Amino acid sequence: MRRSVDIDALQQVLSAALGSREPVCSLARLGRDADAFAALDPAVLERPTLMGGGSPYHPTSPAPASHTLDELARRADELNVAQILVPNVRRSDDTGALRAAGLVPLATESECVVRLPGEVDEILRARIGAGRLHDLRRHHHAVSCDVTWERIPLTELDGSPWAKDAFVELHRRRTELCNADALAALAHGALADRTEMLVCRSEKTVVQAGLITTSHNGRGLYYLTQAIAHDDPAARHDLHLATVYELYRHARRSGLEWVHLGRGDAHHMRPLGADLFVPLDHWLLAPGLVAPAAEGAERAVSEFAAAPVTGVPVPGPARFRQVPRFDTIDLSSNTSPFLGAAAEYPHLDTAELADTYLATISTLPGHAGVDALSADHLLFTSGAVDGVMLLLAALASPGERVCVTPPTFPLYAHFAHLLRLPVVEVPLCGDDLSRLDTERILAADPRVTILCDPNNPVGTRLDPEQVHDLLVRGRGLVVIDEAYVEFSEKPSYAGLVEEHGNLIVLRTLSKAWGLAAARCGIALARPGIVEALRRVQVPFGFTNASQHAVRDRLTNARPVLDGIRRIRAERDRMASVLAEHPAVDRVFPSETNFLFIRLHKHERVMERLRDAGIVVADTGRAIPDTCRITIGDQHANTALLDALSSAV
Repeated sequence: MRRSVDIDALQQVLSAALGSREPVCSLARLGRDADAFAALDPAVLERPTLMGGGSPYHPTSPAPASHTLDELARRADELNVAQILVPNVRRSDDTGALRAAGLVPLATESECVVRLPGEVDEILRARIGAGRLHDLRRHHHAVSCDVTWERIPLTELDGSPWAKDAFVELHRRRTELCNADALAALAHGALADRTEMLVCRSEKTVVQAGLITTSHNGRGLYYLTQAIAHDDPAARHDLHLATVYELYRHARRSGLEWVHLGRGDAHHMRPLGADLFVPLDHWLLAPGLVAPAAEGAERAVSEFAAAPVTGVPVPGPARFRQVPRFDTIDLSSNTSPFLGAAAEYPHLDTAELADTYLATISTLPGHAGVDALSADHLLFTSGAVDGVMLLLAALASPGERVCVTPPTFPLYAHFAHLLRLPVVEVPLCGDDLSRLDTERILAADPRVTILCDPNNPVGTRLDPEQVHDLLVRGRGLVVIDEAYVEFSEKPSYAGLVEEHGNLIVLRTLSKAWGLAAARCGIALARPGIVEALRRVQVPFGFTNASQHAVRDRLTNARPVLDGIRRIRAERDRMASVLAEHPAVDRVFPSETNFLFIRLHKHERVMERLRDAGIVVADTGRAIPDTCRITIGDQHANTALLDALSSAV
């Protein structure tokens, strides 16, 4: 919750639960935070502590300002309490006042949010997969045969004494801090109008009772607490899963856009559909604890940044990119409040999505070292080609040379020319066009060398020893475009970006991940380089729809991996067939999802393919008598072979 008035109300609830005028208790009584408090001295755990928030009732606390902390310190002195705890503060908040007051951060679980921008089943199917959605619905159906869910407004709770009694009894087994006095304080406090008791009961008994509160911006639900009678037969079908699914349906029927599930970790909460994880810290002031040094507000920019970039900040709203805004009222953007989600600017908080991408690709073959990277090493771009434009604008100045290695992706040189950067061409060599002329590249002393690996249009991989030689001996940046690397059985360079300060790896989700329409590229580099790119990037280029599509695909990667396997198999089959085809002179080895071939009668074949309604990439201008053929499904590939046969 993001309003101080709500936190004040929850502090009163906590005081009522404790039977005291002030929210003072030991850390040990909070129970759930054993991991966060594990390293503390036992005396600290047992010492009376003034709570600067409504723990354990609230999802998060806004980081308090200096005057609020001064008031907390004054109250602690009056109460003769030596410790102050401000729980569940988002790491993205401005915590400068907490640090200045001497409080120490203790990492705890992240808050977990399920965002529901559309129909529940459609969203969950994309996000967690058809199998898990089936399980969720099966649990819900099984439970629904035995129980019913009821929502009782807290303002009407006096008319349902059975619900109050059941809530208190179920929570008594779990925690002493959700008792009758606490419930009464909540029912007569500032949150009562927005809070309901969610009760699940069978014919005779209440099996589950919890509290849900509508956010102050009216767009989502906080799931504050729940307790289940696990020994009741009605709970045997995993009642919690069924209740969560019921909440999602209720939220969408009510026109709400998200459900806050409380705290947890991604491993357990992603299968429930959670797609936003905001890191939290408890902040503790206690005798003997020393606050860590404050981090700088601005990340140092790389030495490779162009001179104008070093003197400007990250533009406007992008400076606050790690601040989640799902539960705020945004009156800063000058957009229409009457035209729905499309009228809102895209979310800028993509740190969790970056972590998700890195965690996903770190499990793929050939991606050793990726697990050592963080969100600070990654920038999302509007397709990988946008990443090329960004890095040339941010890291090279007019007159500095850019080296490309034809045949290669033509937009590298195109963007360089637009930015008034001289282009040096050093063609690939070798029978398979897979060797670099490293000495000639080094002699040109380029500011940026752009390598396409696997190569487009040829499909081959470069010699890694030659690439390493450029990284070690060159003075400039080496950019490796890995748009097709998922189709290769050789390693990616992504895990080496922390080892080499002059390395940038570009990736895309357009090819293997099947998200060409989402326009999502990725730049991986040291944080100082990423910081330079942020200063050039348009702040809102990565749309909300694209973010949702990317997150759903990354968290349900099995179809992608299956597609890669099928494409590789079909690629190898087509390579064998084409190698024997009379219209084909040569098939180049490929580690991509396409084949590069040299034809006997180039113009005739291109004409026959056009007549058959088949479009391939005609690369004859770059390399005489060649074309590039994307691997399609078997129907498309059979049509291609038939058209080729007609050209013989």
